[in-house]
Amino acid sequence: MRIGVVPALVIAVGVAAAGWLVGQGMERFRMADRSVTVKGLAELDVKSDFAIWTLGFRRAGNEFGAVQRQLSADRDRVHGFLLEQGFTVGEIELRPLQVQDLLAREWGTRDVALRFTGQGQVVVKSARVEAVTLAANRVDPLIEAGVQLFAENEGMSGPRYQLRGFNELKPRLLEEATLNAHDQARKFAADAGATLGTLRSANQGVIRVLDDDGSDMDTSRTPGKRLRVVSTFEFALD
Repeated sequence: MRIGVVPALVIAVGVAAAGWLVGQGMERFRMADRSVTVKGLAELDVKSDFAIWTLGFRRAGNEFGAVQRQLSADRDRVHGFLLEQGFTVGEIELRPLQVQDLLAREWGTRDVALRFTGQGQVVVKSARVEAVTLAANRVDPLIEAGVQLFAENEGMSGPRYQLRGFNELKPRLLEEATLNAHDQARKFAADAGATLGTLRSANQGVIRVLDDDGSDMDTSRTPGKRLRVVSTFEFALD
């Protein structure tokens, strides 16, 4: 089947136009009602404003009282260390100690090296993010004192960082996305020999919180955050 010269030219122009629209961030262009739909991208690099650091420690032995006393001493050492690092009593939370008898478990094996295991936690909750980060890198004295630090989830130790001022940052981010979309639509209108008209509709889109390198695997582990949003706008063309 042969395609005529004119139809082939129309197809070629259509393919080229579609490629240009994608490259320029255009989502849709309709001649029938003279409108253009664009996506506005905005990114904002910010710092976390709150940190939560859980210091877990554990002990094991064959005497209940001995394990409990060791845990109590470890808790005092951790508490003292945090006070030395400049944290206030209001920023430090002491959790209750827990000691377990492995032989008392209904389905437990009777062959255990140490009968009693216990653990405790001291939690730092602070808006002084940098102070928490620095202290987390200075725990060597605790280890040298015999405190057996551990994380509940292996490989997940260290502070967790939050962005509690997220709502205060949203207007700025959405404003930048709107300006980005408006700029794209204005340039398209000028290239098409038209005038950009009124905004017909807008979709804010989902604001994503990423870590500072753009990954969203576990954003709580990095103090730096990157906010990203892609908003959709439809403008009339006059």
